[in-house]
Amino acid sequence: MRFTRLFGRTLRTDPAEAETPSHRLLLKAGMIYPFASGVYAYTPLAVRSLHKIEAIIREEMSAAGAQEVKLPALQPLDLWQQTGRAEAFGPILFRLRDRRERDMVLAPTHEEVITLLVRAFVRSYRDLPISLYQIQTKFRDEPRPRGGLIRVREFEMKDAYSFDADEEGLEASYQAMVRAYRNIFDRCGVPAVMVEADSGAIGGKDSHEFILPTPVGEDTILLCRACGYAANAERARSRKPPVPKPDPLPLEEVHTPGIKTIEDLAGYLGIPRHQTLKAVFYNADGRIVFVAIRGDLQVNEVKLKRVLKATDLRLATDAEVAQAGLVAGSASPIGVKGIPVVADDSILMGGNFVVGANRPHYHLRNANYTRDFHADTIADIALAEGGHGCPRCGTPLHAERGIEVGHVFKLGTFFSERLGAFYLDREGQQKPIIMGCYGIGLGRLLSAVIEKNHNEAGIIFPSSVAPFQVCLVGLNLDDPQVAQQADALYRALLQAGMETLYDDRLETAGVKFNDADLLGIPVRVVVSPRTLRQGCAEVKGRKALQGEMVPLAEVAEKVRLLLQSL
Repeated sequence: MRFTRLFGRTLRTDPAEAETPSHRLLLKAGMIYPFASGVYAYTPLAVRSLHKIEAIIREEMSAAGAQEVKLPALQPLDLWQQTGRAEAFGPILFRLRDRRERDMVLAPTHEEVITLLVRAFVRSYRDLPISLYQIQTKFRDEPRPRGGLIRVREFEMKDAYSFDADEEGLEASYQAMVRAYRNIFDRCGVPAVMVEADSGAIGGKDSHEFILPTPVGEDTILLCRACGYAANAERARSRKPPVPKPDPLPLEEVHTPGIKTIEDLAGYLGIPRHQTLKAVFYNADGRIVFVAIRGDLQVNEVKLKRVLKATDLRLATDAEVAQAGLVAGSASPIGVKGIPVVADDSILMGGNFVVGANRPHYHLRNANYTRDFHADTIADIALAEGGHGCPRCGTPLHAERGIEVGHVFKLGTFFSERLGAFYLDREGQQKPIIMGCYGIGLGRLLSAVIEKNHNEAGIIFPSSVAPFQVCLVGLNLDDPQVAQQADALYRALLQAGMETLYDDRLETAGVKFNDADLLGIPVRVVVSPRTLRQGCAEVKGRKALQGEMVPLAEVAEKVRLLLQSL
């Protein structure tokens, strides 16, 4: 490809709207163009990289025994209502109505339709196991698109689905996909960490995420460097910081004028935060829930939602709190009636807590569980944090930010039971098919590649996903000898099977070198009057500090060897 024919244009300055390095570089390299919040066009450079990512995915899916299908992005809403996910996805689900007044959705994922497809073809255990996948456009009305391609509203996803007769088969399918995912990320130059995760609106009993650790990530993961425990913060368990368990003292009231926060309360009374109980009010599917947790901990809303089996969970408004008869800033579970109380199991650790007195400007000292108050539910609803003990070995956990680049789920029989996907076992008994699902966002993976592989000059693409393998730079092309030799070398590189971008523009050396670095093409070859005086071209790897002078007749072989080493 000649640069003068390449569609797109690089930018000389950093785009002001860029939020992350990958967002900045994708825009600056002219690889993407924004049309609306979370909606992008991909230019030929980006498409070439995405096609290479797709090729890697297809090879690994085939090696894992999966077959490719193509499913509709436009789906009837009633399918989603049958599984309850229309409500679970809520406003993220794009909805529309066709000319026959039938309610439809633009699918954010494809579990419903793949289940119906398999139901149509599977009759008995002899038809199982099956693994199917597709690369398809997905739509999610994200409330806060960010980071360029990291969180968008329209995107390409590889989603795969496994169908098995029993749990042993599901485990085998799951592990096959885990191996495929490790291979995919390794081949793309993305060192992803596999961590325990929450299944969210997808459903299922077990799931894992693949996370690329990076400071710009929107996910937090907790890692144990001693035993290898790893989990997303939404899922992570931990050993909460231990505190003394004192003998119970008499309950007494204390005046706390204007004190509403745990930090202010602890400072005012001169006590550690772990000696307080925090009251947090939630609206769970329309009902107010009182949550009590030790003052040095935070509520994990994902865990709380799971405990409550709630579809919609949010903090209660001031009006809802007042209507429930609760006093914000001075509330406690002591004497609460008619409102469910959910307490973190940290209330069983420590004692003689300071709690709200359920009237303004007053708190109570020495509150103890069971003697002074009760809870309807006690569970682990605390957010695990760095420094907490590992749930397996007790070593302090390490917290890191990261980007989710893949997610695998054990769905079980949730979809097959609701949509009637059954099979006959060896005894002729009808049983639901056991499912798993496995997703990778292609645009997000491209962003992750760039987040991991860049420097101040631009992208450093791994050769496996680079839009071109070689950037041939011709300098002083108004010199007929330089133009002739550069054209000849371009043809030689193409004949050697190397994907080459030939910068044949009449631009300065600085502009061409800057663009070559910005685009991140693995090998740069320079032809100029200076190199030709030695009968050579300069060959340089993207990461190398200096190039090497190579005789013109040996350039193609040198580039081939350099690409192999990369």
